[in-house]
Amino acid sequence: MGKLIYAAIIIGVLSGIFVTLYSVFTEFLTVIFYGGIENIPNLPWWYLYLVPTLSILTVNFLITKNESVKEYGVSEIAKAVEENKLFFTFKDLILKIFASSISIASGFAIGNEGPSAAIGAMIAQKTHEFLKIPKNFLKLFLSMGASGGIAAIFVSPITGIMFAIENIAYEFIKNYIGYIILSGVIAFSIAYHFLEPLIFNYSMGKFIEYRYIFASLFFIPVITFFIYFYLGLKDKVLNFLNKTIKTSHKNWIFAIIGGGSIGTILLISPYAAFSGHEIVKTLINGNFHMPLYFIFIIIVLRIIATSVSIYANAVGGVFIALMSIGALVGYGYGELLMGLGIKTEPFYFAAIGAAAFMGVNMKLPLTAIVLALEVTYDYNVIIPTGITTIITSYLVSINFKIKKLKFQRS
Repeated sequence: MGKLIYAAIIIGVLSGIFVTLYSVFTEFLTVIFYGGIENIPNLPWWYLYLVPTLSILTVNFLITKNESVKEYGVSEIAKAVEENKLFFTFKDLILKIFASSISIASGFAIGNEGPSAAIGAMIAQKTHEFLKIPKNFLKLFLSMGASGGIAAIFVSPITGIMFAIENIAYEFIKNYIGYIILSGVIAFSIAYHFLEPLIFNYSMGKFIEYRYIFASLFFIPVITFFIYFYLGLKDKVLNFLNKTIKTSHKNWIFAIIGGGSIGTILLISPYAAFSGHEIVKTLINGNFHMPLYFIFIIIVLRIIATSVSIYANAVGGVFIALMSIGALVGYGYGELLMGLGIKTEPFYFAAIGAAAFMGVNMKLPLTAIVLALEVTYDYNVIIPTGITTIITSYLVSINFKIKKLKFQRS
């Protein structure tokens, strides 16, 4: 047991360091590509098409040379845990990180939880080999690594740990949860000093305003509609294109379509591109007013951007990208209530929408509730998030069968 504690500490420290470097590298590339997101409106239109197109063509070139570069998110790590072995090498991981960084930095609407989990898993495997731990503990080590990587990139220890447990490490809840927690908390504590967590500035703690809970009941059909729209576009329209384009150069065609789409979206509004972390942070804290028509435009564009990014083979996850869509839907709903004379704050529904949209689409109800808890510490967000996530999940399941962990085009 002593070795397991040492291993958890080593994995947590190294995961925190290397996931931080991955995130910083991605931000560095964003500055190289655009001079920072705030500088995008000053760039020529042709440049905004050139950068994402060349970036995604580069990513697809890397995928043709090495299929392991393609991102399957945490499902890849879950499979590794289940079969007790990793399916990618250290070289594969480096290429995956590079592909993910240029995908996100060039504007594709994807997250970074998949590569972060892969970083943690690789560190865990090497630690397992170095300490000469029996092979039957490899599953536990991969789970610790994934938990550490995700806790670090989310800069939220409990959310990261719950995400890893619901997706990957559920087999070890009873016997080994302590080691998973230790690894995740240590990785988070390191990343916290360098990366920025999502913070909700208006928490009322345990004080409950029942108008928010009551209003969340009417929010359910709204967010359900937009989830239907997202799934309909992603699963039907783009799958139709996937089946229609009968050529061996399909990936390249999708890459060009993806680059052109992201370029167009960048021209319209940078808010609709990139991972979505900034827009979630902005909306849940009500940093500026957004008119309803603009919110609707950004919602549609972000849904298109996320769907196109997936089908163009951009390397990354969808956790924060889905949160951004939900935050926009929630903020728009709050603005609508205010327009009707109902006293509410839109940023509350931005926080509820962010957690619920992700929780429903990724089939992670517990993670959604823990996310609401850890980010806001506000019962007016936590309780509506639970109600909205569960009821909306049921409504969505009537017409859609969401496959957990599967978000990439095969």
